[in-house]
Amino acid sequence: MAIIRNVRGHEPEIGKDTWLAETATIIGDVKIGENCSIWYNAVLRGDVNAITIGNHTNIQDGAVIHTLYDGSKNPSQTHIGDYVSVGHNAVIHGATIEDNCLIGMGAIVLDNAVVATGSIIAAGALVLSNQKLEPYSVYAGVPAKKVKDVTPEQRDEIIKRTARDYRTYASWYE
Repeated sequence: MAIIRNVRGHEPEIGKDTWLAETATIIGDVKIGENCSIWYNAVLRGDVNAITIGNHTNIQDGAVIHTLYDGSKNPSQTHIGDYVSVGHNAVIHGATIEDNCLIGMGAIVLDNAVVATGSIIAAGALVLSNQKLEPYSVYAGVPAKKVKDVTPEQRDEIIKRTARDYRTYASWYE
């Protein structure tokens, strides 16, 4: 059974038909939508500020989702939209990921950055704090820079298919 823990009076909220791996950790002010999957060793730590995750989103193995403290100089919250795939070992720290995005394996998205709708962040990319990305774009590198537009085929074949596939994978464990 996943670790689900209240912190500072905040109890995680898990949406209907959401699957949690036995080693997933969900702490504090975390709200997860419906039909999501949170995979092995993923950590969603809402101890210092809020984390929200939309519907049909998957947080893959080893990913870390966190924020900056509400009482700090530049606080941050993490908001992840619908149909988002967060790849293995990615870090989302106090950023906004809009709907229909793919965050590649090992990518890092820092505080108060905004990954716009339909974007792909390449594996290993670093999205800097306060960076505002263009919608339907592919970003790669350190720091992340736009390398091209997302094609309609990439939207269907990479972003939407990955979100659907992870719902299927989760059903194998339920």
